[in-house]
Amino acid sequence: MSGWNMDTAGTAGSNAVTTIEGSSFCISAGNGDLDPGLAQGVFYQDTRILSRWNLLVNNHAVEVLSAITPEPYRAIYTGRTAQPDGAADRPLLIERDRQVGDGIREVVTIQNFSLNPISCTVKLAVESDFADLFEVKAARKTRHQRPYHRVEGDGLVISGRHNKRILGLVVWAPGAEINRHGLLYRVTVPAKGSWTATIVVTPSTDGTEPQGKFSASAPQHESEPARRHRIWGAMSPVITMDNPVMEGILRQSQRDLGSLRISDPDHPDRSVVAAGAPWFMALFGRDSILTSLMALPVDPAIALGTLQTLAEHQGEKINPLTEEEPGRILHEVRLGSSASLALGGDKTYYGTADATPLFVRLLGEISRWGLEPAAVHALIPNADRALDWITNYGDRDGDGFVEYQRATKHGLINQGWKDSYDGINFADGTLAETPIALCEVQGYVYSAYVSRALLALEAGDSALAASWGDRAAELKEEFNRKFWLPEQGFFAIALDGDKRPVDACASNMGHCLWSGIVDDDKAPLVVRRLMAPDMFSGWGVRTLATTMGAFNPVSYHNGSVWPHDNALIAAGMMRYGFIEEAQQLSMAVLDAAAAFGGRLPELFCGFDRQPGRAPVPYPTSCSPQAWASATPIHLIRTMLRFDPYVSTGGLWLSPAFPEGFGYLRKDQVPLAGTRLTIEVTDNTPKLTGLPPSIELHLGTEEPLADLIRVHEETSR
Repeated sequence: MSGWNMDTAGTAGSNAVTTIEGSSFCISAGNGDLDPGLAQGVFYQDTRILSRWNLLVNNHAVEVLSAITPEPYRAIYTGRTAQPDGAADRPLLIERDRQVGDGIREVVTIQNFSLNPISCTVKLAVESDFADLFEVKAARKTRHQRPYHRVEGDGLVISGRHNKRILGLVVWAPGAEINRHGLLYRVTVPAKGSWTATIVVTPSTDGTEPQGKFSASAPQHESEPARRHRIWGAMSPVITMDNPVMEGILRQSQRDLGSLRISDPDHPDRSVVAAGAPWFMALFGRDSILTSLMALPVDPAIALGTLQTLAEHQGEKINPLTEEEPGRILHEVRLGSSASLALGGDKTYYGTADATPLFVRLLGEISRWGLEPAAVHALIPNADRALDWITNYGDRDGDGFVEYQRATKHGLINQGWKDSYDGINFADGTLAETPIALCEVQGYVYSAYVSRALLALEAGDSALAASWGDRAAELKEEFNRKFWLPEQGFFAIALDGDKRPVDACASNMGHCLWSGIVDDDKAPLVVRRLMAPDMFSGWGVRTLATTMGAFNPVSYHNGSVWPHDNALIAAGMMRYGFIEEAQQLSMAVLDAAAAFGGRLPELFCGFDRQPGRAPVPYPTSCSPQAWASATPIHLIRTMLRFDPYVSTGGLWLSPAFPEGFGYLRKDQVPLAGTRLTIEVTDNTPKLTGLPPSIELHLGTEEPLADLIRVHEETSR
């Protein structure tokens, strides 16, 4: 996802707690403290605004008892005071209730369970280094300017300059003694009573504070993060199942997607999805496109906002440093104080081979879901520019395939979703040399051509539809000829710079099933290979087979299991009619979600599933992470076989849940500006709320977005 080697990232310490709201987040120790020497802190606009935030009671750190996150933006830390005499029982209990958003709001409560009043000092040590997120993540601070501290009334003001910007924050603490190092309260907690203080931190940029800043006087439930999540929850589908674990997984997925929404500063009403917490709270082309596509059953407006925002940043010129090219869709865009530390030395970096065709695919999807035709039509010129990029820049040598090769040594070596430096390799473990044409990228291009053909068909332009349909057919034929390894019975992960098939057995070919580029006669062999024991761990399909030279179950891309990867593979299996395999894979990933407490991480280790043993976490996996959060939603859609084609007046629904799955009801499912209710009992569906203009087709398995259908329509 990132292009950064996750194994060399700074550590947040054991039992770290992450809270998140939009692009703001907090990583803390289990007692709520922040250590500037670790990858911890409160981050706002990719800048660490608090590097130390340590609570001391009678000059001792609080001993952690528990830390819970009842909402993604909120953590409650419970602890007790140190006892100098070593007594097992201690009378003072400390609770820190923290919300993160445009700053933080923390309520500190001390309860006294003794029969006598207790006097104590409560100190809060405060520091800010205004370090860029990348500096903290990579444990390589480069700035040494000391921020300026001053006391103003009930507040501690900290400010500093960087990149011609004035960064600042105010710590509001009414009733505290304040100095440049932090806050001090002298407290007497009554017998069987409590003491409470509310502290608010408000950031600023060039003297301007955010509109959503916290208030110390307003109730917690009236804060901007709380209000935003209430609205999201009220608009999200309501899930009812007779399996409480599965219901909890889906509800958690929806909550996490809500917390990962970020707003375009120029369009505050337009939401997009950040890639993942804690280190990727930014707009990533590939991640945001695939997440919003998988999250269509929750909120199609996110997909539209993602497309509109990416279109505004679409490449205009050739810039080798950022790898910008005309029509190219970005890899990532950053808002931080040190954007020069990002890839390419600018706020926007374009080095990705797959975001551009996926942009066109997503536009076709939202048209099928019935989003505003005018909004879809307005994005067609951007889709055509993206398709021009595929022809003029993506296909570097004119062979019909999209390849990548970084323009400078500062760019990503690999520019597909497996973008670690060693992510693309041969069966013997040798690294592939660029230019590289990835198998799944050709599938994405194929689906982009099909999507553009269907958009033309919807507009009544049969000649244009036929033209794009022909291009898709030509690509499909050539792909199946050049990438297929007949002796091995699967597709090469890529073609290298010498056009040699890169013969590692990898999960990428599963995406080719999802896109539909695989010939029907090859699909059974691909499915069989993906579900073989060296690929299928029991928790999901591994990124790389255990029999490959580069296999390592504790690696980022060479043997781990990625939930989103499996979601697309399962959808591809279902598309080609491999129902049992799609069910088995879907339920394995959902079992993993249950084992992780209801929230799938970005990835986990590729060890075999063993009775009584949970999946092993990957050490630096993001959680919550966007496409992992969307995975359970997409798996349920896959097994529902829910396939809308609103622009031609049809909805296909043919549930195929495994035996014993149980009852499922989803209320408020968005489609074509209305809300549906879907009920499924023993794979018998009932649907209400469908507009009369849309015809419901039950019990059919027709994949609408298929090239054959394009040719059938255009030949009439």
